[in-house]
Amino acid sequence: MVYTLMKYTLVAIFACLISSIWAKEIKSEEVIFNAQHDTISFGATITSPVSKGKFPALVLVSGTGPQNRDGEMGGQKLFRDIAEYLSAKGYIVLRMDDRGVGKTSGNYMQATTADFAKDALEAVKYLKSYPQVDKARIGLLGHSEGGAAISIAASRSKDISFLVSLAGLAMNGLESLFLQNESLVNNSRLNTIDQKRSNEINRLMFAVAYQYAQSDSLENKLNQTYNYWKEKDNIYFGTLGIEHDHFRFPIWSYVQQATGPWYRYFVRYNSQMILDQVTVPILAINGENDLFVSSQNLAYWKKYSRSGQKGLVTTVLLPKVNHLLQQCETCTTSEYAKLGPIPMSTLNIIGDWLDRIVKK
Repeated sequence: MVYTLMKYTLVAIFACLISSIWAKEIKSEEVIFNAQHDTISFGATITSPVSKGKFPALVLVSGTGPQNRDGEMGGQKLFRDIAEYLSAKGYIVLRMDDRGVGKTSGNYMQATTADFAKDALEAVKYLKSYPQVDKARIGLLGHSEGGAAISIAASRSKDISFLVSLAGLAMNGLESLFLQNESLVNNSRLNTIDQKRSNEINRLMFAVAYQYAQSDSLENKLNQTYNYWKEKDNIYFGTLGIEHDHFRFPIWSYVQQATGPWYRYFVRYNSQMILDQVTVPILAINGENDLFVSSQNLAYWKKYSRSGQKGLVTTVLLPKVNHLLQQCETCTTSEYAKLGPIPMSTLNIIGDWLDRIVKK
């Protein structure tokens, strides 16, 4: 235990030292800009090289859940670290608060992945007017659901010249829900019997949500499905000879989530249709031990995108790495806060690819 604590402390100290070195090579500016095709105003930070000239630029796009501009999750500031690293290498980077977070207006709970793609394009429009930005070399970097958002954005705009996906979604919404939830359940503390029951009811509910996502009867169908399953499950559990049943499916909270705009859109998200319209170079990185976005997504970036058909997709699988791109041990969410920031080796993969593809 002493060794483990010392290791994490050294990682944190190293991260602070690196950040202070980068700070001498970059400048940072807080900005507020208004959407041209919406009523939302965005709070953002732009980091850029201190030297003069025109530079390629990136907009960072977050994953599921309202996040601040630093991409702060599990005590780590993923987007801040990426932005400062890339700006020190000669890139202008814009990172913004999500809707309803920090200095950005709007209601996150009423937004969909398509709305987040619109937000990314609003940031691109703003960057095009920003001094020192090379308008012909603006790209998007998305994490998790942000991978789907940047795909949608690139399919709709010719202003995007490259994409970087970090643990990004490239498969259909329904398939990703199946894989993500089974991964989380199978790595949980539930016993084998309750894991089986959880996976069974999850698959049933997800399939019904998919079928009726565009229907006013979705809530009713979900409740009907759960009640039907519960009757069968009660009979099954009665055969096990176990005195107390501790398994509970959160039916009320799931129905509230599934009938909201985000879920209705996401469960029907068709990545193949979107990526077939994407032709720009793509770098896709996934952790082997990511419990939220399966590394199987790497194959879909190549399989579904027009870029993949043209040989413009580079994929990287990082061993023993989690959803936040940290080198992990158990690789569960409980250790996020103690693992330290994204490793320099991973940042270098991103930076080297950008230098090779974007700066050529």
